[in-house]
Amino acid sequence: MAFGITRGELTRWKETVSRGEIAYLTHYWLDARFPDFRTVTKVGCADLERLSGWCRAHGLNPGYIHNRPPFPHFDLMGRKQVDVLRQEKLWDHITRFRLEE
Repeated sequence: MAFGITRGELTRWKETVSRGEIAYLTHYWLDARFPDFRTVTKVGCADLERLSGWCRAHGLNPGYIHNRPPFPHFDLMGRKQVDVLRQEKLWDHITRFRLEE
């Protein structure tokens, strides 16, 4: 279950993904399969080649892309989530969701 974002944030993420651009959406998240994680960052892009290249550039396996048209995305969790958000200078995601506490 996702929470902690607005409808407008989700809409902007979907619009950016649909244009074939890389888009980041961090939100609080509860999933019994991952009890140690409380947030996830969805990195989306409708251009699968671009999204695959993004994965490789960050040392991630593109085989884990959730190819769910019209919003393919890669889920970042845990330490890698924080590392990538830092690399991308998305400080507001780190601060807002208290990812370094």
